[in-house]
Amino acid sequence: MTSSTTSPAGSALPPRAGRRCHNVLNSLHSTHYFSPDSAQELKEYGITHPAAVNFALRAAAMGPVGPGTVAATFYNYKYEFVAAHVPAVWRSATPEQAGAARLRAVDTTLRRLLGEELVASPEMAEAAGLALRATEACGRGARPLYAAHADLPVPDAPHLAYWHAATLLREHRGDGHVSVLLDAELDGVEALASHTATGKGMTPKWVFATRGWNQEEWDAAVERLRGRGLLDGEGELTEAGAALRRDIEEETDRLDRAPYEHLGAEGVERLTELGTLFIGTALQAGAFPANLLGKG
Repeated sequence: MTSSTTSPAGSALPPRAGRRCHNVLNSLHSTHYFSPDSAQELKEYGITHPAAVNFALRAAAMGPVGPGTVAATFYNYKYEFVAAHVPAVWRSATPEQAGAARLRAVDTTLRRLLGEELVASPEMAEAAGLALRATEACGRGARPLYAAHADLPVPDAPHLAYWHAATLLREHRGDGHVSVLLDAELDGVEALASHTATGKGMTPKWVFATRGWNQEEWDAAVERLRGRGLLDGEGELTEAGAALRRDIEEETDRLDRAPYEHLGAEGVERLTELGTLFIGTALQAGAFPANLLGKG
């Protein structure tokens, strides 16, 4: 990676500025996956299993797709785990109903985590405008989850418009990231195991609960990574493993540079500042489980 990229306005983006901006936006986007409000909204349709709730929320934009499409686009979920809930979930709620339920849940969650004052603040409206401007440079080609969500209307309320834009930026980066994982020849569970080894991914406990893999499959993936010289005998990243994970993130940055170059250095800096304020407030309100991330 070069040390900087140049925005259309001519201002250079600092190294990893787009990644940092994405990370704070994605963190707030992700709060609804762990919110009781999502389960409550889908409960009226008889969708109660946490995995079914997750699939209904995130896959709804693609329409009543089958397990193959969900497993392919989500990438690191076990196919059989997906198939246990999809397409059955669409017999309980249509994608349109699930999408509307998702937006109601997000509204409730953000108001609870951020407070009414911050939700209605000028800063929220400013952040929504900046994030939506960044999405203008996102591309649909070979990005199925982004493309599906890009077809949805932008909500009127600024906090929901901000969340919608964060969703677009998340799925845009995520679709590119899947391409990079394929090029690195990491399957879904290997991608998870190597990410967990960095200390920044989900713990195996959460992987098993939310992605459907079991201990035997996890151990087999770890052995495959050891065979490639990416993990050592203790399950830690080797020098080669750390380099691969670094290269994966840098290549993902390269494929995801367009929206942040479009926004420009000052816009990215300001959006990151505002996003940091929002997610900091949400974290203080207990947005995520305490044992979500780490190696253990």
